[in-house]
Amino acid sequence: MVFTWKAAGLTYNRYLAVAARVVRRSLKEEKRLAAERRGEMDLRFSKWENGKQGDQRHLADANAAAAVESASSGSA
Repeated sequence: MVFTWKAAGLTYNRYLAVAARVVRRSLKEEKRLAAERRGEMDLRFSKWENGKQGDQRHLADANAAAAVESASSGSA
């Protein structure tokens, strides 16, 4: 027995994300806005060196900075 999400080529986590988005979009306006806020992620990371934790950075900010750096070094 093959699960539908697996047959479609999705991972289980991706399947859950799609299902959650569909449910959020089907809610009435007030409930939908509250659910969408809960769905946002605030991921942080920090680099560890010599057993000490470095500064915490937001993942979205670090990705944006890396994309800008990559674009500027690729066009030179």
